[in-house]
Amino acid sequence: MTAPSGPFPDDLVLTPVSRWPTTLRCDSVRTVLDTPIDRRLPPVDCTAVRPQASIVVVTIDGLVFSRLCLESILACCASVPFELIVVDNGSTDGSAALVRDEFPWASLAEPDENLGYGRAVNSVAERTSTPWLAASNADVELTPGALARLLEVGSDATVGAVAPQLILPDGSTQHSVYDFPTLPYLLAFNAGLYRAIPGLGDRMLLEGHWDSSRPRDVPWAVAAFLLLRRTAFDAAGGFDPQQWMYAEDVDLGWRLGRAGWRTRYEPSARVRHAHGAAARQAFGSRPYRRWMEATYDWIERRRGRSRRIAAALLNVAGAVARRDREWTRVHMRGLQRRA
Repeated sequence: MTAPSGPFPDDLVLTPVSRWPTTLRCDSVRTVLDTPIDRRLPPVDCTAVRPQASIVVVTIDGLVFSRLCLESILACCASVPFELIVVDNGSTDGSAALVRDEFPWASLAEPDENLGYGRAVNSVAERTSTPWLAASNADVELTPGALARLLEVGSDATVGAVAPQLILPDGSTQHSVYDFPTLPYLLAFNAGLYRAIPGLGDRMLLEGHWDSSRPRDVPWAVAAFLLLRRTAFDAAGGFDPQQWMYAEDVDLGWRLGRAGWRTRYEPSARVRHAHGAAARQAFGSRPYRRWMEATYDWIERRRGRSRRIAAALLNVAGAVARRDREWTRVHMRGLQRRA
């Protein structure tokens, strides 16, 4: 299977959404599964050349997406020596067998329990020694040259993490870099100051207001695919195992920054993301609710209960002012949570 020229293969039909998980039609699934698998080995023999990066793909019941992801890695990384480790968190749809039978050059780990995302990446970091780690969802596809470009940006010794531009199935850019949810930030957002002050929305990295074409330092980036310098990852303590799924990237970005490392966003490295497809297996059709709950848990653990309550109050007030009932309900839960 050759690397697709568009966001996804031409005959693969996806339903692109922002809050809702991406789903595949039955005929799209059949299109992927009926296409012969490219059985080439990685072009760089890592038995003879030390790999630069350990790519960690975390899977659970995403057979079609996993296959597209692994084939894209093979096509993307022609010039980069890498090793690929798939951590399967208990799939029942044949995802582990797919790796074992069709991608024998990749390593497969099958833990006895569902480790979640961060712990799965940590488990690989503990037994590998490459200079770089690439944490990856299974619902992504790397475009040619993406990993090489991320590594090039990481040549700056002060950079601890490099994030690509994430491309949704409809070709638009996913909002994937954020500021931390501090009280001043939430006050400015919910008060709508970004509408009155030119350029503030871009500086705040707000969805619909940030310039996704501009490389920059960012406080944290979505870890759907995230390149991590091993020394920085180790210095920060890796992913926090208490963040089982969601907000583990917020937390890692926080600790990287506190340890003196920069997180860099590089839009010339592009990674396609079937947004929400991986999370659907764990949290159903509304994973954004779980994401917000995990974020409130993180605020309490790192910043204290009073800040969590204050953040939820600001967000509830903003959602009520916008007459957004769904987000009002979501943020009301933030008032009631205990980390």
